[in-house]
Amino acid sequence: MTALWKAFTANRAFAADPRILTGARGMFYRDGAGREILDATAGLWCVNAGHGRPEIAEAVSHQLLELDYAPAFQLGHPLEFELAETLLAMAPPGFGSVFFANSGSEAVESALKIALAYHRARGEPGRNRLVGRLRGYHGVNFGGLSVGGIQRNRAQFGQLLPNVDHLVDTLSGERARFSKGQPREGAGLADDLERIVALHGPGAIAAVIVEPLAGSAGVLVPPQGYLERLRTLCDKYGILLIFDEVITGFGRLGSAFGALRYGVTPNLITIAKGLTNGVVPMGAVLAREGIREAVFEAAPEPIELFHGYTYSGNPAACAAALAAQKIYAAEGLFARAAELAPYFEEATHALRQSPHIVDIRNDGLVAGIELEPSPEGPGKRGFAVFRDCFARGVLTRVTGDTIALSPPLILEKAHIDRMVETLGAAIRAVA
Repeated sequence: MTALWKAFTANRAFAADPRILTGARGMFYRDGAGREILDATAGLWCVNAGHGRPEIAEAVSHQLLELDYAPAFQLGHPLEFELAETLLAMAPPGFGSVFFANSGSEAVESALKIALAYHRARGEPGRNRLVGRLRGYHGVNFGGLSVGGIQRNRAQFGQLLPNVDHLVDTLSGERARFSKGQPREGAGLADDLERIVALHGPGAIAAVIVEPLAGSAGVLVPPQGYLERLRTLCDKYGILLIFDEVITGFGRLGSAFGALRYGVTPNLITIAKGLTNGVVPMGAVLAREGIREAVFEAAPEPIELFHGYTYSGNPAACAAALAAQKIYAAEGLFARAAELAPYFEEATHALRQSPHIVDIRNDGLVAGIELEPSPEGPGKRGFAVFRDCFARGVLTRVTGDTIALSPPLILEKAHIDRMVETLGAAIRAVA
């Protein structure tokens, strides 16, 4: 074993068979043997503009020499204001402020605290319950773990936050299997919120947090009408709706945000990953107009919200984010994702005839290929397919027995063909 304790990794297995990346450019990683590895996952759902973009490197380098760090508390710097305005211009109409963090986990933590502070500021401190969703993923801080619904992520840590409930997940039954895009059935799954409201009372719930499309749980696509119904119920009971767009933000679904793709506007949006193209850690919360103002007006102290991080709005991160947004706009990458989505959909669904395929789910440039668990145990077949794909020169993402594809938005059809052909060969090889 080495001195390194790797995150979310089977460390003992990795030590026996390490997969080491030494370089990256465009659509490809390079490993220690000099092999090119086609990146079918945009790193970890984040390198949307591809690897090695000199525009971002140059922006960060310039910023480090100009202003490497500025204290986040009681001081500011120009780029954080510029980036906030840039993000609001991309957001759905009605958003008015941006709160910076350093990751998706921190963005979620910030959004949950903002929701609680908002209701307290409006004279409803009893609204202190948070509602997540089964199989939801909202990072690894205690707040995100608590509203998250992936049991393996929670099991080691005992009691988490109190006052948390979970909606049922959006897998809408046998007839929704192999749906292309949004399943036609399942909007009524949002009505599970009525159960939670009836249990605690309509004035007890502060916020509901969901991923528009759940990625880390295995690519769960929202059924048609589901998000709309959830929005309606939140409005009915005065509940804030939070969209966790750490994965779906910045073009993954063919729009700047999943809220725009699905035509449903939440009260808060959390972002990270593609914000800087994965180059520098950064996250943020986008808030609808009126939320910040309510907190400010009711605050008894000079500091309105006692929350933030040492590196909130870090100058180098802001420089990376602004450079990334310029690339997305100049190269039309969000529209490119939308244009390639139909080809990507047909290619991934062609895997349906491969052995042990349970379901294929997709929207935009993201797909989940769910495999039947191996007799040796859950997750064994999925991990074997992941390893075989890597050996064949394609990096995929595995979560349980679901293989996820989420390539950089700069890809060509030939890259899609190679991803699918390699994945099909790997599935057959480990069958």
